[in-house]
Amino acid sequence: MAELSPEGQLVDRFRADLDALVEPGTRLGLAVSGGPDSLALLLLAAAVRPGEVEAATVDHGLRPEAAAEAEMVASLCERLDVPHALLQVTWDVPPSSAIQEQAREVRYGALAGWMRKRSLGALATGHHLDDQAETLLMRLARGSGVRGLKGMRACTDVPGRPGLRLLRPLLGWRRSELERICAAAGLEPAADPGNADEQFERVRTRRALAESGLFDAVALARSATNLAAADEALDWAAGEEWRERVDQGDGDLSYRPSGAPAEVRRRVLARAIASLATEGAAQDLRGRELDRLLAELEAGRTATLRGVRCAGGDEWRFTPAPPRSSQSQP
Repeated sequence: MAELSPEGQLVDRFRADLDALVEPGTRLGLAVSGGPDSLALLLLAAAVRPGEVEAATVDHGLRPEAAAEAEMVASLCERLDVPHALLQVTWDVPPSSAIQEQAREVRYGALAGWMRKRSLGALATGHHLDDQAETLLMRLARGSGVRGLKGMRACTDVPGRPGLRLLRPLLGWRRSELERICAAAGLEPAADPGNADEQFERVRTRRALAESGLFDAVALARSATNLAAADEALDWAAGEEWRERVDQGDGDLSYRPSGAPAEVRRRVLARAIASLATEGAAQDLRGRELDRLLAELEAGRTATLRGVRCAGGDEWRFTPAPPRSSQSQP
């Protein structure tokens, strides 16, 4: 097992990164696909937190090579004395579009179930600095605001599973560094053909980032960190606006807009909808939906979103919308 351990300087660096996110002694789950990023995560975490980590590999059932890749991870985990689980996904109908998005959803669902079953305190993934730079560029291309441009957080919730911690301790590491860790351990990571398929936005962005010479990944990741700090400041300001100018009743609320910037009012609006929503996923409000609603309320008009009736004017009022009749249902 000794030859699998990364060199001491790398281990010390990872220990500092991981300790900043989760206290030693926490039982930690690792999402390990068999690619270089997650294999390096496995090697580093096993060295830093021996006896405290478990690993899981999700087989989405979409590629015949996945079973062999999961077996490779299981074999490595055995050598590292890390418990390993294979999480197999069964589809009623395999996805034919939005494949990566649907695979991501079922992957996190499977991992969340595994975390609960194993009483794990957090889940760590192998997302790294180059992933962060790509994410920022993709969101810039979509016209995202500050909230989207903050990129990936080092510590957040498992998507769609509030209360389950998701950690990304490698956000300060380059892809090339993680590849060298695997090479030094004599490992041959799995190669996902999807990582070369330009039908996927991330693959196109990765290639453009590598070939254009216009962007520096480190600088882009630093911008994402700065934007995350700006997002935190805006959240704080919106919280103050809510505390001072929102009155909550029994199942309704009202807001007296101040001269706060539009983005602060927009976040108050999003929180109001999330607190009263009866339709859809309130946490997944689209920016364009909020922009349209904000414009309606500032013009003194009334609109409905996520089952919430929103009336504008000097005071904005939010109440549950009347149930829609079956005739009006789409």
